[in-house]
Amino acid sequence: MSRIGRLPLALPKGVTVLVSGGTTVVTGPKGKLTVPVPDGITIEQAEGKVHLVRRDDSRQQRALHGLTRALLANAVTGTTQGFRKGLEIQGVGYRAELRKDKVEFALGYSHPVVFPIPTGISVEVEKQVRLMVSGIDKQLVGQVAANIRGLRPPEPYKGKGIRYAGEVIVKKAGKAGATAAK
Repeated sequence: MSRIGRLPLALPKGVTVLVSGGTTVVTGPKGKLTVPVPDGITIEQAEGKVHLVRRDDSRQQRALHGLTRALLANAVTGTTQGFRKGLEIQGVGYRAELRKDKVEFALGYSHPVVFPIPTGISVEVEKQVRLMVSGIDKQLVGQVAANIRGLRPPEPYKGKGIRYAGEVIVKKAGKAGATAAK
């Protein structure tokens, strides 16, 4: 039995789960998310909890059992609390500025980099060097944060670039010729 899939999922107040065909719609105070349900997995609701049951014990059904339960749990968490991902910009002259539905970055290139913010995502810029990406869809929040980081990933010699909040960049030593013994 899948260790994740067999755990019941408690529904907080204000969250409703509607199962129809191959999809499940989770509605909460922050919005509505749709989770696909693969063949062989059935969703049962009882007493404010959701249970997932699989058809058989094949390898694929066991994997889909845990996956579906995790996706459903993420949808419940997203519609009640939401998800946040922090980014930090390091480097002289590197900064970000929020403009309506776009973020404009100065990242050491000869031109500003304009990043459009997708629907369902909000970006906050603090002191031009800290960004907070937030939304109700965990996958979308993570993907947008990864796309922003990909605009200028941290380089290994000085650490300049965009990094996740709290990410540790292991720096390389660089050239040793300037400090070599004479």
